[in-house]
Amino acid sequence: MPPLRVRFGRTVAHLRKTQTSYSQESLAHAVGMHRTFISLVERGLANPSLDTIEKLARALKVPPARLLSESDRER
Repeated sequence: MPPLRVRFGRTVAHLRKTQTSYSQESLAHAVGMHRTFISLVERGLANPSLDTIEKLARALKVPPARLLSESDRER
């Protein structure tokens, strides 16, 4: 099983692509971060803080726990 940060990133990317009309750039703007950071998160190369998880969840309109609970399932 891949590390949690990889599964988390896949979940963020999946929700961004299927539940919103956000590009990586527009999601980054919505949460006040740089697009390259969103890319790193989605590829599992960044280890986001709890504050960042909360911001991403708010922008994706899901509870923060969903980003983590869906990360437990393989994509």
